[in-house]
Amino acid sequence: MQKAGPLALLALLVFALAFAFVPTGPRGGAAQTGAQLQGVRLSLYPARDEGAVWTFAAGDVRSDPVTNITQLSELSRGERLLRERDAAGRYTGRQTLDATLSTPELTINAQDDLVTPGARITLVQQCADLTLTGTPEQPVRIEQGTGFSAPVAEVDSPALVGRITRIQMSFQFDLLASGEDSNYQLPIDPTETCRDGKRVPI
Repeated sequence: MQKAGPLALLALLVFALAFAFVPTGPRGGAAQTGAQLQGVRLSLYPARDEGAVWTFAAGDVRSDPVTNITQLSELSRGERLLRERDAAGRYTGRQTLDATLSTPELTINAQDDLVTPGARITLVQQCADLTLTGTPEQPVRIEQGTGFSAPVAEVDSPALVGRITRIQMSFQFDLLASGEDSNYQLPIDPTETCRDGKRVPI
């Protein structure tokens, strides 16, 4: 115990000297905060969507600890995975692909929600492809534990096809809200169904 004090002081001194020579921002301007990473994979475990994990491969990641906002650009792929539990409720380490997300840029806000100008989402278990289009005032939003919303969505799936405005939809493919000017249909006599994430003829 007697050696812990001097060693701790030495460690603090080393860190103090290191940070003393780290630039805090451009001279004459406001100091910048946050970190920038390039060519990374990012995993997001949202508190409001327990059991789910988002993974992203991004060419550029910028994070600001003051606003708790993370910006991702040059995205190659995003995935929503569901973590498997055993009978006792413990995670087994196995994961199931639930959805994929394609978009060139993405913002993760302080609530872990995903915000983007536009995106393409595939709900794997429903074989549903959705092209979501946002506006500067109303971007595409993916709310953890709830689903996603957008001013306009083009939907293509065995169970639902068409254009839906002011869409609100869950990850289970439940249509929660839509605009009166939407134009979509539920096939009465579908010719295909979704099986193990693939479309197959009926």
